[in-house]
Amino acid sequence: MKRRVLPALGVAATLALTGLAAVDASGSATGADPRSSLTLMAPAAPGGGWDLALREAQQVMRAESIVNNVQVINVPGAGGTIGLARFADIGPDPTQLMMTGTVMEGAITVNGSAATLDDTTPIARLAEDYLVLVVPADSPFRTLDEFLDAWRAAPHAQAIGGGGLGGADHLLAGLTARGAGIEPGTINYIAYSGGGEALTALLSGTVALGISGFHDFSDQIEAGNLRALAYSAPNPVEGIDVPTLTEQGVPVTLSNWRGVVAPPGITDDERAELTALMTEMAGSPRWADTLARNKWEDSFLTGEEFDRFIEADQARVDGIIEELGL
Repeated sequence: MKRRVLPALGVAATLALTGLAAVDASGSATGADPRSSLTLMAPAAPGGGWDLALREAQQVMRAESIVNNVQVINVPGAGGTIGLARFADIGPDPTQLMMTGTVMEGAITVNGSAATLDDTTPIARLAEDYLVLVVPADSPFRTLDEFLDAWRAAPHAQAIGGGGLGGADHLLAGLTARGAGIEPGTINYIAYSGGGEALTALLSGTVALGISGFHDFSDQIEAGNLRALAYSAPNPVEGIDVPTLTEQGVPVTLSNWRGVVAPPGITDDERAELTALMTEMAGSPRWADTLARNKWEDSFLTGEEFDRFIEADQARVDGIIEELGL
């Protein structure tokens, strides 16, 4: 399997800025209460899917009086693996949670990350998000078939922009290429640290096509600045007027699940309390509204079932990466 290690430029500065907001490993103390104070780490830049999901959760926890004081911090870089490494070293602190999902699973493998999800305590899977393929409004490609024809003719000439290497966007680019008869190893994929950067690249013409969660591009699609060509859901989704890849003859579906994990070493009672906290949030009407507004699919899962899901899904993602030569 090919492994690519991303440059660590800016890591020290990032950790220095965020370290003050997160509890130091030595600060873990018996009796810490996540319902009094909770820190949520988004291992990505502000404005992306992980950041959005955590800030939505933050608002629900506040509005429902589930947590007295809840804050979100950002530790961006390398598909979430910089944040993962930082989080794994926090120590057994039950007042810390980190967002994770498909993107991080891929980045762990592609980047050869020393830290893995085995170094965390799974708490809950919250939702699944499907991905949209978009082009600028002035693009010559008005349909998916037109883009695929040009992509087949010159795979490397059509730059594809999305999230980190090995993440859901990258996987979908490779799967779509293969489904269209293109060798995945020949595509020109450019990784960005968040949806905002990918959007800028699209609008500036740096990339021909962008891939991200629907919400990342929805405003620009509605404004007419972007044209959506395809959606990665297995079936049409209410409120999203974009044909699926499968409907257009490309037999590919892919979801980007999002969930939260706690640091390693917390007690069974602390894990149970965090699970109860997230279950209360996920069962609230405000969270149901969050899912509907963002077009996320409810896929709530906890306990041993979530443990088994992570293990199986990491193996699935590893298999896709190896098979596609990414």
